[in-house]
Amino acid sequence: MTEPARILVVGGGYVGMYTALRLQRQLRAELRAGTAEIVVVTPEPYMTYQPFLPEAAAGSLSPRHVVVPLRRVLDHCRIVIGEVRSVDHAKRTATLATLATEEEGTGATELTYDELVIAPGSVSRTLPVPGLADHGIGFKTVEEAIGLRNHVIEQMDIASSTRDPALRDAALTFVFVGGGYAGVEALAELEDMARYTARYYHNVKPEDLRWVLVEASDRILPEVGAEMGRYAIRELRGRNIDVRLETRLDSCEDRVAVLSDGTRLPTRTVVWTAGVKPAPVLAATDLPLNERGRLRCTAELAVDGAPHAWAAGDAAAVPDVTAEEPGRECAPNAQHAVRQAKVLAENIAASLRGQPLKQYAHAYAGSVASLGLHKGVAHVYGRKLKGYPAWFMHRAYHLSRVPTFNRKARVLAEWTLSGLFKREIVSLGSLEHPRAEFELAAAPPPDPGDKPSS
Repeated sequence: MTEPARILVVGGGYVGMYTALRLQRQLRAELRAGTAEIVVVTPEPYMTYQPFLPEAAAGSLSPRHVVVPLRRVLDHCRIVIGEVRSVDHAKRTATLATLATEEEGTGATELTYDELVIAPGSVSRTLPVPGLADHGIGFKTVEEAIGLRNHVIEQMDIASSTRDPALRDAALTFVFVGGGYAGVEALAELEDMARYTARYYHNVKPEDLRWVLVEASDRILPEVGAEMGRYAIRELRGRNIDVRLETRLDSCEDRVAVLSDGTRLPTRTVVWTAGVKPAPVLAATDLPLNERGRLRCTAELAVDGAPHAWAAGDAAAVPDVTAEEPGRECAPNAQHAVRQAKVLAENIAASLRGQPLKQYAHAYAGSVASLGLHKGVAHVYGRKLKGYPAWFMHRAYHLSRVPTFNRKARVLAEWTLSGLFKREIVSLGSLEHPRAEFELAAAPPPDPGDKPSS
């Protein structure tokens, strides 16, 4: 018997999950006959719908409803929880480490494949800012979003109970670096949440909280256009949020954020959302990369010059065939990623069947962004919206895009209930260290013969 054609999908994010989902449908007959196999290698057993992370951080959505379990959705795929460390496409092999290989201590294993879909996504793009590694907080995963929510509420607890005015001011100062979607939406949602939470503290008022947005360029939310970006700045400043344009974070050592304009901000919270970069695994392949470290791709989403290798999303530099100026590439965002995944799956199926491939072509429809509850900006198909209509469009669009009817129903139900009841203001920071209490209880009691050292 001949071995089935193995399609290896590296990554379980937008592109990885949607490509595998579409391949399940495109190759239904081949999967049933055993002539094709789809293997998805991913570090986590779920796909995170990242546009919902700010609402998860603010408590508007439950964390489990912003993730999609891959084993349930990709029921005709083989899911491997692990990381691809390197790819030798000339030999059609990938080296990966799984949870089992770590436990066994056997080292990484090799997996052969016939078709490769490389979609590991991106990681936070950091700069060599002193103190950032020690004190910075990221905002790319659901764990980081919930950890940030717990952290903000804990800072309010510290401020409420301390007698040290310097500690109180530092605890109530929140610095966000990066004026893109992630930074603006996270700041706006958390400011909303913290302002509401302050009513339950006897000595913390909303005006005591200081929120600072630091952006190196001269605008925020460039995707929604200059006019809507200026409106967003006015909206944020109207809520007493300090927006610093053309400003950089130079240092955050010793819990002091030092900005390029000379400002020194004692703070216990520095959230880094200043862009992303391709996943490191791309550099550990023999596939062609461009100057930004992304895979060089054709309009058919094939890796240029590497037969049987495919890519899309953050990892891929895909030419934009709808652009007027030549040489322009598709933006690495979710709008393109989801649509690219559909074409990518169809082209892989066509390639296996010896059929012609089609090009990916999608004119950018526009962007929507939330600025907190009932506030937002949008620039869609040439129309500009702000305030409640933009916020409603933001929710409607993302509700339509989150995968599976199950998740859509749960998200809609939570939004409905959150409109009827009060916000949750509980910090569950102990979830990040679930064994701490048991370890303390299980520790051997001190020897009564031991005397305290003088």
